Amino acid sequence: MSPAPIRGRGTVHNPANRFERFALVRDGWRDPEDPDPHTVFLWDHSRSAVAYNDSPDVPFDASINPYRGCEHGCVYCYARPSHEYLGFSAGLDFETKILVKEGAPELLRAALSSPSWKPQTILMSGVTDPYQPVERRFAITRRCLQVLLEFRNPVAIATKSYLVTRDIDILSQLAEHNAAGVSLTLTTLDEGLARAAEPRASSPRLRLRAIARLADARIPVGVTIAPVIPGLTDHELPQIVEAAAQAGTRFAGFIMLRLPHGVAPLFETWLEQHFPNRKERVLNRIREVRGGLLYDSSYTARGRGKGVYAQHIQRLFRVACRKSGLDRAAPIMSTDAFRRLGRSGQLELLASEAAAESGSPGARFRE
Repeated sequence: MSPAPIRGRGTVHNPANRFERFALVRDGWRDPEDPDPHTVFLWDHSRSAVAYNDSPDVPFDASINPYRGCEHGCVYCYARPSHEYLGFSAGLDFETKILVKEGAPELLRAALSSPSWKPQTILMSGVTDPYQPVERRFAITRRCLQVLLEFRNPVAIATKSYLVTRDIDILSQLAEHNAAGVSLTLTTLDEGLARAAEPRASSPRLRLRAIARLADARIPVGVTIAPVIPGLTDHELPQIVEAAAQAGTRFAGFIMLRLPHGVAPLFETWLEQHFPNRKERVLNRIREVRGGLLYDSSYTARGRGKGVYAQHIQRLFRVACRKSGLDRAAPIMSTDAFRRLGRSGQLELLASEAAAESGSPGARFRE
C-alpha cells in the first residue's frame, strides 16, 4: 500500500539517484516533528546563464533556466531526472531542493555583450518553470527579462504560473519589437486533478486569466496542452483549446506525456494514490502510444507518440484547433531590433547583420 500523499507535494517518494552507489532510504517515513518537508533553496554558482541544445524536436537552440528543480511539484515532470546530475533524487528532492541562479542576469548580460553572441530567440526556460513560487522572492526571471529588454533580444516564455503577468510591463515593450511570446501550459481544466498533479502551480482558472491579461496587453500568447495523459486527460483536448481561444490565445500546441527514467514509477505510485480504479487503463493507454513501453526517447515520437491511438489524439487536437480558429502558424519573433553597447559605449544595432548571415528575419515561436 502506498504512503498517503503529502499536501502540496507531487510525490511522497525520494528514489535512489541512478548515478550514486549509495542512498538514504526514507520512503514512506516522515519526521513526526516535520511531517511536511520544507523547501530548501541553495545557491547555484554556474558560470554561464545560456544553455544550448541540439535536439531536433526542440525549436530553440538557446535557453535560460533561472532555477534548477521546481517547487510546482508536477508529478509527471520530464525534468525530474535532471536533478540526479546534481546528486539529488528525482523525487521529493526535485521539488524541495531548489538551486537558485542568483547571478543569472549578470551572466546573461555578459553573454549578450560578447561579440560572439549571435542574436537569437532565448527560451525561458527549457527545463523548470521560470515563474515557480520562489520567483516572487528572488525575481531572477524578471531581472533576466530586464537584460533582454536592454538588448532587445527576443524571448519565448513557457510557464504554468499566473505570476508571468507581473512582467507585462517588460514583455509589452519587447512585443513592440516582435521580440516576446508566452505560452501558458494547461494539462487539465479539472481543478481537483490539477491540484493533485501540479500541487503548487497556478490553477487552470488563473492560467486562463493570465492568457487574457497577456492578450489584452498585445503580447503574443498561446497555450501548450502538456502533458496529454492518455486515458486521463486526452478527452479534454477540445475543451482546453476552446477555453484558451476564448481567453485570447493566438496559437496552440500539445505534448504527449513523457516518463523518462525514475519518473515512470513516481507516476505509477501517484495513479495508485489518486486514481486506483483507472491506473491500469491509463498505463495501458500510455503503452499504446509508446510502442508497448511507458517511455520512448526517440526524437520523432517522444513529443507526439505513435500508433493508432496517438494518431487519434493528434486528429482530435487538429479538429479542435480548426473549430476554435487556432489552426494557424505561431507568430514569428524578430531579432531586427537587437542592440548592444559597443566599445565606445554607444549602442550598436546588429540585427540586420545577423539576419543577413542567417538568411532569416527572426525565429518562430512554437511550443
